This record gives sequence, C-alpha cells and structure tokens, in this order.
Amino acid sequence: MKLVTWNTQWCCGLDGVVSPRRIVDGARTLADFDVLCLQEIAQGYPRLQGAPDDQPAQIEALLPGYRCFFGAAVDEFAADGTRQRFGNLIATRLPVARVQHHALPWSADAGVRSMPRMVSVVTLVDPAIGPLRVMTTHLEYYSASQRLAQALALRALHDEACALAAAPPQHCDDGSPFQTKLHTAHALLCGDFNAEASDAAVAAICDLAAPHGLRDAWPLAHGNRPHPPTFRLFDRTYGPVPVACDFMFVSGALAARILRIGVDLQTQASDHQPVVLELG
Repeated sequence: MKLVTWNTQWCCGLDGVVSPRRIVDGARTLADFDVLCLQEIAQGYPRLQGAPDDQPAQIEALLPGYRCFFGAAVDEFAADGTRQRFGNLIATRLPVARVQHHALPWSADAGVRSMPRMVSVVTLVDPAIGPLRVMTTHLEYYSASQRLAQALALRALHDEACALAAAPPQHCDDGSPFQTKLHTAHALLCGDFNAEASDAAVAAICDLAAPHGLRDAWPLAHGNRPHPPTFRLFDRTYGPVPVACDFMFVSGALAARILRIGVDLQTQASDHQPVVLELG
C-alpha cells in the first residue's frame, strides 16, 4: 500500500497560483498512491491567496476511480451567506468500510491566533494488510497548549479504537445503524502536526507508556538519520529555519511492513513538502 500525505496550503504554490491539478500530479510523481491524504483543502474562501474554488469537488474530479472523503474542521458562513469550509481530504481506491470525522479540542488560549482542528478517519481494507484505519489531521500552529491537547485526543481516539477491536460490541446483522462495524488495531496517522519531532505533541502521540503504541515511521526506516524538512524549505514566511513537521505514525504491528518513506524536496506546489510511505 502506498500513501502520500501533503499539507497543500489550499493548493496554493509558492508562485501564488492555486492548482488542485498540480497537487494531484505532484503526489503522483511520488507514488502511484492507493491513498492520498491532504490537509488545508478549502471551499468558499475567495479572500485567500489565489481565490480557491470548491476544492473537494475539483480534487474528486481529478481522481477517477478514487472515493474522496472531506472533513471540515471549519464549517461556517460568510456575511453574504456563502458557506466556507476548510479541512482535510482522504482519497482512496481501496475498499472502504467506514468513515469518521472527529473534532479535536479547541481549548481557550486567550490572545493567541487559532482555529478549529479535526481528524478524518477512513477504515479501509488493503489486500495485503487487511483492515486499516487511515487518519489524517492538521494540528494547531500558534498555540502549544492546544496542539498538545489535540495530540492527546488523537491518542485517546486510537486507544478507543484498539479497545473496540479487542472487545467488539455485540454482533448485529439487522441492517440498522447498530449493524456490526469493522474494527481494527492497525492504524496509520499522518498529516501536518505543526511540531518538530522533539515537541511535546509528538511525544504524546508516541507515548510508549500508553496502551497502544504509535511509532514515527521515519526512524523505523532510516534509523538515526534526521527527518528531512517538510516546511519552510523554500518559503521563510513563518521562520528562518526549515523544519520537519509532517509525519507518518504507524501502529506497532505495521512497523515491520514499512518498505520506504520519503519526502519530495523539490516541489514548490505548496509551502509544505509531501511525504510518501509504502507498506508491504
């Protein structure tokens, strides 16, 4: 299974041009992906640079043969009544069993710039791995306390899902919403965590004392080799030093299945660099 994750900056390149097609094509240069996880997908924000249009619809049209699931962290209406949505999108050509969207904590941090955050979860079935929860998210940038709370919530959601897989609800086959769901402890969490590997939020996600471990895929594949930068590589608007803040985390049983993980260090189709992971 090949998966690409990318914070797209509403598909706005460093040239100021908004192009969902360029994002999709850029992801394809990394891999013939089975799953594509995108953050910062916009709909109804004409004042953003490049005036993005209905990007969930545009991306779906660019991906025939894939099913697309958009989760809006922000869902609001402008003064003129225009609906504005901003969030994550997961596209996959693999069979899908279930889709979930969870709001993450947005705790008070007075005077600090922030916005709502969420995680999208698609439970799919890979021919080699079997059932797998793919989760993608985009954590808070400006508030460290909110970011940590969101990371802890991600861990709690993963622990809850693993507990359900170990002790599922009573079997039901009546065709109602109570009908039996597909549960699995196999999980892959990816996205823009707005935190470096040493940040408390990353430590919370990878807490080995927690019941069900999630592990950073990069050192599993590359040992002590530093994470390559995924943000501020070309554009220094948000700081002078390039950093790695876009990660892939895998549940313990998937660690041995990692075939490769890499970063595209050339593209300027966004202010972030895309990351690819291949599991075998």
